Amino acid sequence: MVDVVLVADDASPATFDSLLREIPVLVLRQEKTAGNARVVNAGITFERESDRSWILTVDQDSELPTNYMSELQDGLNQALDTGVNVAAVAAQTVIADDTPLEYPIKQVAGVPTTTEVFLSGTLWSVAALEGIGGFDGSFGMDGVDAAACLALRRQGYRIVLAPGARLVHGYGSARPVRLLGRTVMATGHNPSRRTQMVRSRMRQFPQELRTDPSQALRSLRRLAVNTALAVSVEEDRWAQAKATVRGLRPRRYR
Repeated sequence: MVDVVLVADDASPATFDSLLREIPVLVLRQEKTAGNARVVNAGITFERESDRSWILTVDQDSELPTNYMSELQDGLNQALDTGVNVAAVAAQTVIADDTPLEYPIKQVAGVPTTTEVFLSGTLWSVAALEGIGGFDGSFGMDGVDAAACLALRRQGYRIVLAPGARLVHGYGSARPVRLLGRTVMATGHNPSRRTQMVRSRMRQFPQELRTDPSQALRSLRRLAVNTALAVSVEEDRWAQAKATVRGLRPRRYR
């Protein structure tokens, strides 16, 4: 079911070459660090040149259950059989620090779909990604996947969820917090990443509002809750508040 495993080395100072030489993988190396969008795009190019149609992206802090790929494949086949134009297939549930997190679901022809998913653990259509120019490296770590999902939806594609599939994903210093009867994650990200998160989400907001107002408002609400937690229950609260303000300042992009 998996033809080849690619390991992307984004100019990491750590090396695991001795281990990589013992397992059947191909390593894509970069001379300078440029973020996950570039290395994933390199993988997409490799897949296209090798006549492969789908690519599964996995972060180093994710764990895939034994039957994970078969569950994604089942979800993909179900969607294709009903005529859904699929761009990506992801796990229905993400387990973060033993806390299950669910995507909002919209049924399309009996197939569960959502608006955006994590980059890690998602099976992507190579053709669909090439149609939007791949992942946009001008977005930060927390905006690359959301921006791609938005662009794909604007092209008429659907983001499909595989029923029953569960992705175990580490969030570093994140911890679950109960708020108004719901479980939300206090991410624990440092201030510089907080700035990046706010900047990426606000940059997408106008286009998202034109495409799907309900999702735009949902994203804004999620950002507001996440920011409120950062300045109330996390460490370096004043630094987190200043980082949020920096993220809200207008910025030009190429």
